[in-house]
Amino acid sequence: MQLDLLWSYMQLDMEADKFENNMRQSPTRQKLLKNRTFLVDQQNNMKRIEDDITTMLDRFDALKDAASRLTETLAQQQKAFEDNPPSDLEQVDKMVSSMQKLIDTLQGYEQELAKMKRDAETRNRQQKEIRVRAAKAKAEYDQLKEVYNVEFKEDSEKLKNLRENAEKGEAGIDKALLDKYRTIKQHVTPPMAIMSGNQCGGCFMTLPEVMLRDIRAGERIIECDNCGRIIYIAQD
Repeated sequence: MQLDLLWSYMQLDMEADKFENNMRQSPTRQKLLKNRTFLVDQQNNMKRIEDDITTMLDRFDALKDAASRLTETLAQQQKAFEDNPPSDLEQVDKMVSSMQKLIDTLQGYEQELAKMKRDAETRNRQQKEIRVRAAKAKAEYDQLKEVYNVEFKEDSEKLKNLRENAEKGEAGIDKALLDKYRTIKQHVTPPMAIMSGNQCGGCFMTLPEVMLRDIRAGERIIECDNCGRIIYIAQD
């Protein structure tokens, strides 16, 4: 009977699927992926810090130039004040106010430059810490990769054999039935369920009486209205 063959095929198919899933979830592979993610994160952090430093250096150079020009302007105003003293108090106030604005701006530049130097030192320290962590993670990654390569090679051979066995199990099954099985498998797995009493063994929903009669008659393929699995009656 076609459903008997399909049920036997499903056992082989599910065994191969389970093994393949276990390969993906293997502790070695999970550690390797976690280690790789950490390395990528460290590379991104390093790149971000390098970009920050580049931006800071550009700003640092611009501030130095601006501070240099401001210092020169302040010196010129001081010399002008000394060479041509103002004739009245109002002119004195204006010149002093102008010079004070220059001094305040210059002090602001100096404070920002000092902060940028501290930030640069912090970035340099962060880079060193990242390099140390990344070097340690890379060494662990390389060791894990060697172990995983051996493990993956062995498991791949086992999986290949399981898939070949499943393919052999397709023999004698109608193509249309196999296509239906694979379509159902895309939405629910396993794609077949044993009828238990008057219930679907997959979702445990009670099956209508008319469906039960059709299943027992075995004249056509019956799918559960609730989960979509192909209903199968186990043979004694």
